[in-house]
Amino acid sequence: MAGGSIYVQPNDKYTGSSPQWWYEKFWREDAENRRRARYVKAGVGFVIGVALALRFDLTGASPFIGLLLAGLVAAGDWYLDWRAFHKTAVWRGARRGETITARKLRRSLSRRGYSVLDGRAIRGQASIDHLVIGPAGVWIIDNESWSPDTEIACYVGRLFFGEKYGSKTAKPLVEAAEAFAELLTRESGVPVTITPMLAVHCGILPRSGMVVAEGLTLLKPRLAAKVIRSVEGRVLSAEQIEVLTRIAARELQRV
Repeated sequence: MAGGSIYVQPNDKYTGSSPQWWYEKFWREDAENRRRARYVKAGVGFVIGVALALRFDLTGASPFIGLLLAGLVAAGDWYLDWRAFHKTAVWRGARRGETITARKLRRSLSRRGYSVLDGRAIRGQASIDHLVIGPAGVWIIDNESWSPDTEIACYVGRLFFGEKYGSKTAKPLVEAAEAFAELLTRESGVPVTITPMLAVHCGILPRSGMVVAEGLTLLKPRLAAKVIRSVEGRVLSAEQIEVLTRIAARELQRV
């Protein structure tokens, strides 16, 4: 990605006293507390299930209904805990964000006439995780993650990660989009404008799952293909898409 990639991991990034290491340590140490809380919730579910059975004159089935509701409560609580931990997988280095996003893009866009090229760079300059070329235009998409408690927001047109300005993240991607567009336009003769996106794998986004600020769209990975599909109009023909894809494959270095 422009300005570096979280997937080229320093030797000690996920060890020692890194935030990721502490997160996993505290998560493991808190397992017993989570189990105890789950037992309490399941107990409450059992009582409620029995009460409901008695309320609707199902006395004979009340133990079964209580156990059923207790099991559902326990399973739901376990799933929510697992989901919260799973969401941090890319940030913790357990999964690769570009692999996740590439799969979602291809699954949703390939059958609609879009080409998806992964891991491309202008020699000696910017690099990006995904280049998407299709009927509605061209996009570059990078992947990034922040700690689970980092709020990502836009205030008065400025991008923020928690209390920090996000310009150092937005500017390289916007410049990479411009550089890629210039190269494709020059080599193909087709006027190209590229929209930059950043797939956020960990961090707190607004309820909509998307933030637009400083020329960059930050969104949940599952929304990237949806946003692209929602663009109305056709700016590239099938022939132009083929030409741009061929030029991108030839001129852009694999990374």
